Amino acid sequence: MSSNGEGLVRPFQINISDDDISDLKHRLTNTRWADEETPDDWSQGLPLAYAKSLRDYWLNDYDWRARETYFNNFDQYLTEIDGLDIHFIHQPSKVPGARPLLITHGWPGSVVEFHKVIGPLTDPVAHGGRAEDAFHVVCPSLPGYGFSAKPTATGWGVEKICSAWDTLMCRLGYERYFAQGGDWGSAVTTGIGRQNVGHCAGIHVNMPTVGATGDALKNPTEKDTIALKAAGYYAQWGAGYSKQQATRPQTLGYGLVDSPMGQAAWVIEKFYEWTDCQGDPENVLTRQELIDNVMFYWLCGNGASSARLYWESFGTAFSGAGTTVELPTGCSIFPKEIVPAPRSWAEKLYTNIVYWNELDKGGHFAAFEQPSLYVKEVRSCFGQMRSRRLKLE
Repeated sequence: MSSNGEGLVRPFQINISDDDISDLKHRLTNTRWADEETPDDWSQGLPLAYAKSLRDYWLNDYDWRARETYFNNFDQYLTEIDGLDIHFIHQPSKVPGARPLLITHGWPGSVVEFHKVIGPLTDPVAHGGRAEDAFHVVCPSLPGYGFSAKPTATGWGVEKICSAWDTLMCRLGYERYFAQGGDWGSAVTTGIGRQNVGHCAGIHVNMPTVGATGDALKNPTEKDTIALKAAGYYAQWGAGYSKQQATRPQTLGYGLVDSPMGQAAWVIEKFYEWTDCQGDPENVLTRQELIDNVMFYWLCGNGASSARLYWESFGTAFSGAGTTVELPTGCSIFPKEIVPAPRSWAEKLYTNIVYWNELDKGGHFAAFEQPSLYVKEVRSCFGQMRSRRLKLE
């Protein structure tokens, strides 16, 4: 890795103080509980009995020090871009000819989402793949998320993040790279495709940032009907978090950074709602993994700063309006995605779709909940792009 002034790349290790862990345990011990929900289900949010069970595990059984050591096995760095320290995992492959791959998370996720896929992507032969499937993996934490610094002024929306990520990849010596993402990661990856400054060779998203076509609204097909129904449910019952974060992230933040169970409930409810979990998020993710992800919010006090990305960009990032993406694009549609967009919707925005696949299981957090399928999709998509002889130097 090279360095040049602001471009210095500094090794980073997670090192949380004992005082911070003691404070967390004190707050968990003294949680002030909300009263029990009135229906016997998740329709009002995280049920009280589940929340108490989660708290007991977090307080008594969860071992942060072991998890800190585990995550420090990944090669992590900080680098300053436009005055802001960006945290990222950079796991190079040892395979000659490996291709650089930029992977971006969203909310309520973090780089924790990718802990099961980095190995198979960087060392495919050891995980049932071929040497030609190897990638150099770069996973940045979004500004205000995880161990990236929090913006202190407005302007850090999707467009600026796209530019920063391109700077990051070039700073690491990757003048040509592929990009992948879901949720906000999809918005950023799509934005990189829109900006198309000459470094990204192709993109893959597992949540196309598109809306319904006019034809879908007038004469819906079966797939249109499924997607429209999902969009309607989201608008009526699932979008409250986004409205709050897009309008009053600061007000919300006071509660999230003060109460670990408040932060956990705000995040984990979406893992019930958006995973293909048959009614229990622990059917697809371990309790440890759920808390790992929450810790990347709690330990850094990111309740408000993570929500501000909605204030900056939510109104435009997912509409599908604006400049089309002409870069080669792949889309993998998991059935329990918030809105499983049909290809006809995606083709409005992505004009050069070279890979499309609809999976039979999985949801919004593809890499986290279905790592094997995710890896297969990434390999297939970018392998197909490579077979079309896209220049990646």
